[in-house]
Amino acid sequence: MQVSVESTGKLERRMRVELPAARIDQEVNSRLKTVGKTAKIAGFRPGKVPAKVVKQRYGAQIREEVVSEIMQKSYTDAVQQENLNPAGGPSIQPDKPEDSNGFAYIATFEVMPEIELKDLDKIKVKKPVVSIGKKDLDAMIEKLRKQKASWEEVDRKSAEGDRVVVYFDGSLDGEAINGGKGTDVPVVLGDGMMLPDFEKALFGVKAGDEKTFKVKFPKDYQAEELQGKKVDFEAKIHRVEKEVLPAVDDDLAAMFEVEEGGIEKFKEDVKDNMRREADAKINGDIREQVIDGLIDTNKIEVPQTLIHQEKHAIQRDAMQRMGIEDPEQAPDIDNFTELAEKRVRLGLLVRQLIIDQKLTIDEEKVRARVEEMCAGYENSEDMVNMYMSNPQIVQQIEPMVLEQQAIDWLAENGKVTDNKVSFTDYMNAKED
Repeated sequence: MQVSVESTGKLERRMRVELPAARIDQEVNSRLKTVGKTAKIAGFRPGKVPAKVVKQRYGAQIREEVVSEIMQKSYTDAVQQENLNPAGGPSIQPDKPEDSNGFAYIATFEVMPEIELKDLDKIKVKKPVVSIGKKDLDAMIEKLRKQKASWEEVDRKSAEGDRVVVYFDGSLDGEAINGGKGTDVPVVLGDGMMLPDFEKALFGVKAGDEKTFKVKFPKDYQAEELQGKKVDFEAKIHRVEKEVLPAVDDDLAAMFEVEEGGIEKFKEDVKDNMRREADAKINGDIREQVIDGLIDTNKIEVPQTLIHQEKHAIQRDAMQRMGIEDPEQAPDIDNFTELAEKRVRLGLLVRQLIIDQKLTIDEEKVRARVEEMCAGYENSEDMVNMYMSNPQIVQQIEPMVLEQQAIDWLAENGKVTDNKVSFTDYMNAKED
């Protein structure tokens, strides 16, 4: 077998393989003899069919099978011989052999990049140090009180925070608009659930008022026929209501199913939940900083083959989440190019880090991940034991845990600075 390799791109390789014809002919003849022993051809007894007839009947098919198998085997052998690490399957084209009795082909493929990680100790991580003070706790309890609020009708003009129950009917150029009519629709002033012009028109109204007003729809509104248009609305105010919040006492705790310990136990539980929320966001923020730092400090070429595969995987996940089965209805695969490239790049870098640092699976962290997955179930302990006893599930979880171990290693060995911030400021920053 003669093999030659040339680089046709940073990662693309063009490999020419030439094989002696005798290797193919020998295998074809061997298989023809085997077939001839059992071949059933009219006019001949089994096992007595002349070799020439067997060759005429089966020769082309057998040669095609042999060539295909030898190409596959020789490709694998050639790749190993040349110490190449393909990123995906090859594109194979036949080529003219130098020897008229030979057989040759050209395989074009991408190889995995050679990665030498650097500047890992220079990756900057700004670690949020989140404090939960009295103001933060009071603000959270206020939100929880609003969840249990009731509404009481009032005989006055509406103001910020009130709920206005309204009938409305919208039209454009005298024609009713789709979805532009509502009866007994509650609108909380200041919530921003309605378009700004609509909500603004409901300030300062009383029960029984009737009014007309215009609402300008945004240019990116989902209904194209209304984008950037001014729509006429007629409205009738049924009632104005004020919000009534429950008192901060044991009854409030009972509303949230705190059966023992009353309001003090409720406050403790709320603070614990706030800490868990903050910790989850902190871990996510640190992870993103580490990932971005790793990618920024280690520029590598990424095989297009892997990006193509990842784009399809993301598209399949998106279709599953959206309940789409028809491939023609699938979201445009090119929308996933940037995400796919980042995932592939990260995967290659993390894999190299795992190899360099000889990281191995921490079984305790695998169990911790499973416990986290099962935390919402009533029989969480039984679910954990069931998952941990299922090798297939464990094998799916282990790569995620090992990747997180690599991220943790980078965070521990990078340039970490603390950033002190209150719970409210930190959690609200997500919305900004």
